[in-house]
Amino acid sequence: MRKTEIGLYVHVPFCLAKCVYCDFVSYPYEERSAERYLRALDAEIDLWSGKLGETAVKSIYVGGGTPTCLGGRALSRLLRALRNRFSVLPGAEVTVEINPETAAAEMLEALLHEGVNRLSVGMQTADDALLRFLGRRHTAEEAAAMVITARRAGFDNVNLDLIFGIPGQDLPCWERTLGEAVALEPEHLSAYGLEIHHETPLGAAVAGGSVVPCREEEERAMYLRVIDFLSAHGYAHYEISNFARPGKESRHNRLYWEGEPYLGLGPAAHSYLDGCRWSNAADLSVYCENLDGHRLPVTGEVALNEEDEMAEAMFMGLRLIEGISCARFAARFGRKAEKVFAGKIEDLIAQDLLQREGDRLRLTAKALPVANVVFRNFV
Repeated sequence: MRKTEIGLYVHVPFCLAKCVYCDFVSYPYEERSAERYLRALDAEIDLWSGKLGETAVKSIYVGGGTPTCLGGRALSRLLRALRNRFSVLPGAEVTVEINPETAAAEMLEALLHEGVNRLSVGMQTADDALLRFLGRRHTAEEAAAMVITARRAGFDNVNLDLIFGIPGQDLPCWERTLGEAVALEPEHLSAYGLEIHHETPLGAAVAGGSVVPCREEEERAMYLRVIDFLSAHGYAHYEISNFARPGKESRHNRLYWEGEPYLGLGPAAHSYLDGCRWSNAADLSVYCENLDGHRLPVTGEVALNEEDEMAEAMFMGLRLIEGISCARFAARFGRKAEKVFAGKIEDLIAQDLLQREGDRLRLTAKALPVANVVFRNFV
């Protein structure tokens, strides 16, 4: 019998400084807090390793925050604990997010030694003025140097994270960033429109009128440009915000889009196992106190019914450019998507937002910049 296979996400909730746009759970790095977190994480790994039994791990993603602010020794300890107590499959994709200011050559060599085979570099933009505006602690030159250092260490699978729609950014500026990013020859690029959250410093500045957000038409033009530019340079557009060389798609992120199970470890990490979703306590102290008492720090557990699962299969699966296989949907649920969502699908096709292509339903080119309009029909 084949083992159940899952993805594993580990949230490292520390940064040297929080970016002005970030609404992820993170705390200023302090050695004492980091050590307490690592002890609690070790306890959480222990508790889950007992519960998972024969479950196999096919991908690991260490994100944050800034995982590399822990330092090479602590990250090696974390990765070793995962491999020692979970059944990690040979050839599993193991990704670590890195920021240029916190990852030196020695650390990258240590990560490679611990089985990390994919890096995700927070480049964001090649414009130093915009990096300073965002609160980033690195320059464009340092980001480029980080990629070169990763290559010398032996990494052959590197992602660059990029952001468009930054206040003060225009289309020529965005094109320069794309050109400099492609010149680094990454295997994968992620390009996200800047989201302005009201509880962040950037959100407060926009609300107060001291920062003018990028106009919707400009942001749309930047999104369409990244599709054309990266496609012309040999990157397949395989998900709304993601582009890859052949065979270099993010296997871990596909778990989310294809509705496969995953376990989240660390404060605020989310999980989806056995038809249930939950998150861990976001507060670092609460997270640690639970695990000090040998209790899992689980909050907000929700058991999904079949209607929930089918809706998620639609709006997550449609993020993929290849769309949804109707045959796979029917095999999973015993019902046809075309019947479950008949009216909605037909309306979206009539609006040229969805299209049928053989067995698949997929977003049209018109729908890509306004994909959330489509997704709302299934939520």
